[in-house]
Amino acid sequence: MPIIHLQTRISAPAEVVFDLARSIDLHKESLAHTEERPIAGVTSGLIGMGEDVTWEARHLGVRWKMKVKISAYDRPRQFRDEMVKGPFKFMKHEHHFEQTRNGMLMTDRFEFASPGGIIGWLFDVFYLTGYLRKLLETRNAAIKEQAERAE
Repeated sequence: MPIIHLQTRISAPAEVVFDLARSIDLHKESLAHTEERPIAGVTSGLIGMGEDVTWEARHLGVRWKMKVKISAYDRPRQFRDEMVKGPFKFMKHEHHFEQTRNGMLMTDRFEFASPGGIIGWLFDVFYLTGYLRKLLETRNAAIKEQAERAE
């Protein structure tokens, strides 16, 4: 199962970055190029523990829906969202926030697996991991820009 690990340094307090990372509105804005939009559950504002959102988007030329739920929450240190229903066999995204002497370190740990056995695994390893990494980097750049602008 592929795991994407990203670290982003941000010159802003952890509380600010934490809230931006769980903002439905910023998520939608940062991934507008995929036509990603919330269609059920929490559809604007900040998502919290036990809440869910269903996203609709176009990725790799295909329109799909994915419902995720916040399954762990410790403001401003970490939260986790997990797929409840959607295109993956499994998807878990952990968000960690650590205040350092030079600002804040935001760490993403994104685990996923596509259905389809060995064919799905090959697709994940040779294509989907890179695609998803770029999406996360785009989203993190938007969080960083917004957080540092607020400061």
